Amino acid sequence: PFGLAAAGAMGAAPTAPVDAAVEAQAGVDGPFYVQFEVALSDQRTEPVTIEIHPDWAPLGAAQFQKLVNDGFYDDCRFFRVVDGFVVQFGLNGDPEINKKYRKPIPDDKVRQSNVRGTVTFATSGPNSRTTQMFINLGDNTFLDTRGFAPIGRVVGDGMRAIDAIYGGYGEGAPAGSGPDQMRIQRQGNVYLTKNFPKLSYVSKAAIVSGKNE
Repeated sequence: PFGLAAAGAMGAAPTAPVDAAVEAQAGVDGPFYVQFEVALSDQRTEPVTIEIHPDWAPLGAAQFQKLVNDGFYDDCRFFRVVDGFVVQFGLNGDPEINKKYRKPIPDDKVRQSNVRGTVTFATSGPNSRTTQMFINLGDNTFLDTRGFAPIGRVVGDGMRAIDAIYGGYGEGAPAGSGPDQMRIQRQGNVYLTKNFPKLSYVSKAAIVSGKNE
C-alpha cells in the first residue's frame, strides 16, 4: 500500500541527462514560493503555498519550477489519496501534454526528511523523476532511505486544505478501486471526470515570489 511508483517512467537510465532548462535553473539556492489554487469541490477552492528549497534538492526544485512555469500542473487531479500517508498528483489532463514530459531527471541526494507537509517527486526507480509528486500526510521518514528527496514543504495553514482533498475513491488501481495511472496517461481528464468526478484538483499553479517574480 505504500508504493510511490510513477507510471510511464519505467526503465530510466541511471545516467539520465538533465534538460537544459532544468540544468540552468538548478544552481540557484534561494527558496521560492508556488501557490496552488486547490479546487476541493465544485463549491470550495483554497490556496495552498509551497515553499521550494533548491538547496534541498536542486534538480528536483528546478524541474518543479519549469513545470509550474509551463502550466503543466493546471487542472491536474489529485488522483491518489492514502489517508495518513500521501496525496499524489502530477499527471496532466491532456495525454498529448503528458507525452512531452516523459524525459526523467537524475536523482538528488536526500537532504531532508519526508515529514508531514513535505513535497517530493514520485519515482519508479533510480533516476526516474518526471512530473508526478506527492505531499506527505504523515511523517513518512522510512521513505528517506529509499531515495525520495523532498524539494519543499507546504507552509502556513495549507495543510488544512491538503487534508480536505477528496479521498473517497481509495487506493488506485490495481491495488484498489481508485484511478488507474496508465489510463490517466492515455485518456487524461476525460477518464477522470467521467469515472471519478469528485476528485479535487489544482485549478492553477503559479510562482508567487522568489525566482522569476
